[in-house]
Amino acid sequence: MNSDSLHHAIDRLDDILERLTAPDGCPWDSTQTPESLTEYLIEECYELVDAIRSGNDKEMTKELGDVMFLTMFIGKLLQKQYGRGLKEALDSESDKMIRRHPHVFGQVSYEDRESQLKDWERIKREEQSEEDTRPQQPKKVYDSLPSGLPPLTKAYRIHSKADKVGFTWTEDEEVEQQVESEWLELLDAMASGDEKAIEHEFGDHLFSLVELGRRKGIKAAPALDQANRRFLNRFAKMEDLAYAKGLDFPSLSLDEKDELWNEVKQTEKTE
Repeated sequence: MNSDSLHHAIDRLDDILERLTAPDGCPWDSTQTPESLTEYLIEECYELVDAIRSGNDKEMTKELGDVMFLTMFIGKLLQKQYGRGLKEALDSESDKMIRRHPHVFGQVSYEDRESQLKDWERIKREEQSEEDTRPQQPKKVYDSLPSGLPPLTKAYRIHSKADKVGFTWTEDEEVEQQVESEWLELLDAMASGDEKAIEHEFGDHLFSLVELGRRKGIKAAPALDQANRRFLNRFAKMEDLAYAKGLDFPSLSLDEKDELWNEVKQTEKTE
């Protein structure tokens, strides 16, 4: 795709949005606000992520279009309400990316990827300090952490930022020991029957597992999403297998269901 065709597609969608939001446009679209569109945007972002993880390129394109529509819709509403919209947002993002990549757009060089990421965080903190003119304490490490992130993603970001300022375990073995320690504390809590303590230790165990995964190059949220998909796929195959054998799946005993489950897993290995 050349830039002219991309610009044409963006201009076309912009014209459609202009018509939809006109006083004589769509009754629904013309009454929307940036706030009213937030839940739709979150929903469409999740659908885009789901399409990407599924590997379905047609669904990816469709869902990307939905996200772009809502992004441009919000941009148009912001432009009308505040005089600053999508153009200003894109210009600001372009300036930011150039600023944060001095090794690409400037003369800076880094020894390794870790050095580059640490400098990225430094530049971000400097930007935030310059933008906030209120008299206050210097910006803190987690000031830029979005409060609304899903918990697993937030835990990953917390560990990542802690690592960038040198507040983490030195060796992976230490993290493995921490995971084991948190597991033992969870077992103790479960043995005590204290529900609050169980929830507390369960959270600590998850938090330490997220860090272990991060150090191994694994993001907890997509890893869990893949595990969910595997389970759902196997469960559906297990139900299909029961149906093919003339069995009523819900009425089967746990042992009988386990046999079907193992049969499905063995088929996957063979495939």
